[in-house]
Amino acid sequence: MMHRFRVLILVGLATLAADQVTKYLAVAHLTEALDGRTGFSRVTGFVSEQNLDNHPPVEGQYRRSTRPYRFIENYWHFRYVENPGAAWGLFGNLPESVRRPFFHLVSLVALGFIGFMYVRLTPDQRRVRWALALVAGGALGNFVDRLLRGYVIDFIDWHWRNQPGMRWPTFNVADAAICVGVGLLLLDSFLERKPVETVTPGGQVV
Repeated sequence: MMHRFRVLILVGLATLAADQVTKYLAVAHLTEALDGRTGFSRVTGFVSEQNLDNHPPVEGQYRRSTRPYRFIENYWHFRYVENPGAAWGLFGNLPESVRRPFFHLVSLVALGFIGFMYVRLTPDQRRVRWALALVAGGALGNFVDRLLRGYVIDFIDWHWRNQPGMRWPTFNVADAAICVGVGLLLLDSFLERKPVETVTPGGQVV
């Protein structure tokens, strides 16, 4: 049974780990939130959002994009953003009492649906296994953000010379994994799969 879920578990957990580590690095290097902290205190500051006096952050004074980094000038920057909504900030203006339960429910339903699809895969659907594992890992990464803070940390900023309408919404590693997974699912739907050949006890190939 574990062998059947090996790709889902390993790829999903690796994606989750990569997502959370890069978000920690974004907070550490693109904001002042962890300045003055050392050792494990930096990790707790990232997870809990408590400041050095163990008080919740003051709105607009804790995690701000104070140190954006221009990786490729005019095209690719790293910039800290807090997204309380879905992609493109959808539903971000909902009251917090509604927004948090809504996104928690959506995440759990999505993960349950991925698990349901995964157990129904046939042995020849290897590409779909990787696709669902990437989507699951990405969904978990953003779900962890919402559980801990009520918003998702984004930091990858792609744009074209700052032209109006030529900026892709800021995203993160979890979003990228979901996009790659969905792309693999679309690719698989267009490619013809060869049925797996099995040999009967009498030596006949079916």
